[in-house]
Amino acid sequence: MKLTGKIITALILGAVVGLALNLFAPDVFKVLDPYFFTPLGKIFLNLISMLVVPIVFLSIVLGSAGLGDPKKLGRIGLKTITFFLITTAIAIVIGLSLSAIVQPGEAGNFDTQNAEFETEEAPPVGETLLNIIPKNPLDAMTQGNMLQIIAFAIFIGLALTALGDKTKGILNLVEQGNEIMMYLVGLVMKFAPYGTFGLIASAIGNQGFSAIKAMSAYMIVVLAALVIHAAITYGGAIMLLAKKSPIWFFKNFAPAMSVAFSTSSSNATLPISMEVAQKRLKVPEPISSFVQPLGATINMDGTAIMQGVATMFIAQAYGIDLSISELATVVLTAVLASIGTAGVPGVGLIMLAMVLSSVGLPVEGVGLILGIDRILDMARTSINISGDAACAVIVAEGEKKQTIKEQRAGA
Repeated sequence: MKLTGKIITALILGAVVGLALNLFAPDVFKVLDPYFFTPLGKIFLNLISMLVVPIVFLSIVLGSAGLGDPKKLGRIGLKTITFFLITTAIAIVIGLSLSAIVQPGEAGNFDTQNAEFETEEAPPVGETLLNIIPKNPLDAMTQGNMLQIIAFAIFIGLALTALGDKTKGILNLVEQGNEIMMYLVGLVMKFAPYGTFGLIASAIGNQGFSAIKAMSAYMIVVLAALVIHAAITYGGAIMLLAKKSPIWFFKNFAPAMSVAFSTSSSNATLPISMEVAQKRLKVPEPISSFVQPLGATINMDGTAIMQGVATMFIAQAYGIDLSISELATVVLTAVLASIGTAGVPGVGLIMLAMVLSSVGLPVEGVGLILGIDRILDMARTSINISGDAACAVIVAEGEKKQTIKEQRAGA
């Protein structure tokens, strides 16, 4: 079996085993989970997390050096960030619109009295932007601060380009380091089906069927919005801007999406999503190395959909009507929050707390969706990394056309 088939089989098996144990043998699950399922998933997560910081640093250095011209780097950066901001805004609008039609918050009697949620304060957007330049690059790497690592790596890449032959040895070393990391990704991926099985069995077994049933309307709206966004926004962008088939895109990117589904982490999936984009989607390494790590840090369309649906769901559950201006505030706040909360653990719920506060909705309402957030987190992470890959494909095609135009002009 191909790796994709093995991972998907492991996903299905894990879900069946987790649900069966939850329904028919909860005591057996309580014994198996801490000693089998959780360690299996944790080993896999730790293996890929081990590679994330060196891969981001080495690939961004190579990407920046490979693009060479700072003007070209600026053009790609502008295209990338514009794509991310526009698709994030579209994602929230889809989530809000679908929730307004289906009204999942009115599907049952929710216990708003006992909804509890504690959140750490998310940093303001301005502070995040000011802190992009690291005071201590090594500390940024130790802390896993992706925006600071990306900024430092871009400076190193530009310096290598400017110095040319003087630093050829360093550039060769970075290329060799990147080769080592990609080899290790291939090695770790052999363990992916087992890790996937453990992660899914643990998640489904802990959530249980009762939590899923109670929140089914909310779950259906989130999942429907994710599918619509993937098919129409990404599929449409791939077809219109990259002149490629959306079916080709999703079929080839499926292995990375299945790993993202099991890990629930864009950063943890980054080594795999970059390898798949470069090998199967044929995205040039410099563009993939620049666009995808940046996307894993600031582009969260799947999470943005959850913001829109959860905001409407909580408003409906509490019997609060949101005006058009408040809905516009939700869109704006969620787009900015996706940058402002970059690199913060539990990012989706922290972003949601910020969005709820911006329109005066009770932050405690997040407690209503906590029970099934882990399951939805898996689905929205798959969409998050698909957006990064779609952007990389579109930017790559745009740069190809730009190169042809420049060659014709120079001829």
